[in-house]
Amino acid sequence: MHHTFIDTNGIRLHVVQDGPADGPLVILLHGFPEFWYGWYRQISELAKAGYWVWAPDQRGYNLSDKPQNLASYSIDTLAADIIGLIDAARRQKAVVVGHDWGAAVAWWTAVVYPERLERLVVLNVPHPVVMKRFASRNLEQMLRSWYIGFFQLPKLPERLLARNNYRLLVKTLLGSSRPGTFTRADLEQYKTAWSQPGALMAMINWYRALWRSPESRQKSIRVKVPTLLIWGAQDHFLMQEMATFSIDLCDNGRLLLLQKATHWVQHEEANRVLEGIKGEVTI
Repeated sequence: MHHTFIDTNGIRLHVVQDGPADGPLVILLHGFPEFWYGWYRQISELAKAGYWVWAPDQRGYNLSDKPQNLASYSIDTLAADIIGLIDAARRQKAVVVGHDWGAAVAWWTAVVYPERLERLVVLNVPHPVVMKRFASRNLEQMLRSWYIGFFQLPKLPERLLARNNYRLLVKTLLGSSRPGTFTRADLEQYKTAWSQPGALMAMINWYRALWRSPESRQKSIRVKVPTLLIWGAQDHFLMQEMATFSIDLCDNGRLLLLQKATHWVQHEEANRVLEGIKGEVTI
């Protein structure tokens, strides 16, 4: 794997690259509270299959730039970051893959820039419009998303998450995943990323910008590019019903439901996710 820094959309992102530079471009977008390392089970295998893999630390995470103002974390800005990466690769299109917040960015990139995506693969996060609808109107999802409201508070979330060597974040990862999903070595990698100066505040600012810097109005919220939504049915945070509503917003969408997987599906079902990214998945 090659570590580099890419200038895009007015900031600099740390990007891990692997595979042949003349292969199909795949961009892997992590979510909260991960960083590029969340894809380590897929990066090398995709490279072996001939793909040129780019796995960035998204803005605010790990070694990438961490703007301080909330507007810098709007979904429109985050999507523009990805277009900047495709431009930096000197490509017209890419396969864009996202998990958690990375999935939200991938969805919105497909809505706003459909001509720049070859395919879309999203893991365990619904279309942003579906998420906003459920998070504001569905009581069960509102209860599951309680932390979004908590993250709107100033300074307190950062202090609590950093306490006792990031105990709360570690507990969240271990408590919401299948036993053995995250090893002690994995957790040390995450702690190093979380301890980067300004990282915790920037990571939480994604949630703060969710309501204060909403997405731009689009003529259509439909997804026109071929889409695969992979969903772990044991997700503690997000209701499975949102997956079906999201596929309904796709012109060419398929849903792969993995009954035994949790929210951390790319870790627990690494091979199935790999097949999905390569376009070889069977449903």
